[in-house]
Amino acid sequence: QVRLVESGGGLVQAGGSLRLSCAVGANIFSFQGMAWYRQPLGKQREFVASIRILLGGHTNYADSVKGRFTISKDGAKNTVYLQMDSLQPDDTGVYYCSRGRFIGGNYVVDSWGQGTQVTVSS
Repeated sequence: QVRLVESGGGLVQAGGSLRLSCAVGANIFSFQGMAWYRQPLGKQREFVASIRILLGGHTNYADSVKGRFTISKDGAKNTVYLQMDSLQPDDTGVYYCSRGRFIGGNYVVDSWGQGTQVTVSS
């Protein structure tokens, strides 16, 4: 099983920024894609952003984070990032890194990291 380790979460005021990192215990170029999800307390886990590892690194974002969040990868470090700017209290939750595949254009998760807490205060 490939290990995914998230870091970079914490407490930030509304309007602030955080950068999450996901260190992958394998060569990320062996994957089709990776994505970030989040789970607010008491709610279902929801998609945040995905990136195709090859095919030009195409990215996709949830409407709620478009223009504020940026997903990126560093192949040399086998790490995927999520830069989060203009954070709002609704962005609060546990953020999970995942690796997966694209089937019919849809991202399908194969494995999860353990998660990192992000808390945005108003």
